[in-house]
Amino acid sequence: MQTGKEFWKLAGLRYKSHPWHGVFIGDKAPEIVTSFIECVPSDTVKYEVDKLSGYLKVDRPQKFSNIIPALYGFIPQTYCGNSIAEFCMQKSGRNDIIGDGDPLDICILTERHIPHGDILVQAVPIGGFRMIDGGEADDKIIAVMKEDEVYKSWKDINDCPPVVVSRLKHYFLTYKDMPGQPTRCEITHVYGKEEAIEVIKRSMNDYRATFGKLENKMSIAAMEAIEFGKKASKK
Repeated sequence: MQTGKEFWKLAGLRYKSHPWHGVFIGDKAPEIVTSFIECVPSDTVKYEVDKLSGYLKVDRPQKFSNIIPALYGFIPQTYCGNSIAEFCMQKSGRNDIIGDGDPLDICILTERHIPHGDILVQAVPIGGFRMIDGGEADDKIIAVMKEDEVYKSWKDINDCPPVVVSRLKHYFLTYKDMPGQPTRCEITHVYGKEEAIEVIKRSMNDYRATFGKLENKMSIAAMEAIEFGKKASKK
């Protein structure tokens, strides 16, 4: 409906889009994905998007001295639900996994210094981690920044030096730990590009199954509100 499209084009000039629901994943997804960055390596606190408002908020101070060794955020218009959980169980051999109910996480490697989050980055997936956090599927996609001069030649996780993968694994295996308490996170597999693409596709399907096409729903609601206003003004 052209009127609906025009409405949201104009609304986009006035209001900031919600980074999870209002930012387009990209025409070339899942091979190239738009990513919203929440944290950068220099951050001493962990930021994350407030799901209700869309604003970036402080989640918690970083524990101990560990820092995220890459740009870290999520892929808009994705969701870790039933399809992601099913794939995790299929690959891990477990039968007690559920999706974590969040957008799909992504780590982006780049040689450039990015001083802060709350930005959009085009990323090319090359692999990922199958992480299980307290019985929930919590995959981490590993990608390189599109057209990065140093990392653009990396096409698959096997192109990464092992130390890069080890640093990322160490961060995610320890970033929620507290002294004297058991580790709640485990990484069952490190997988390559082909599997990362499948995970992204499934998360896109989970998003559509959970939220539908929000733009269409909101366009219909907006047009109904306009028609209601017209009728009310005639009374």
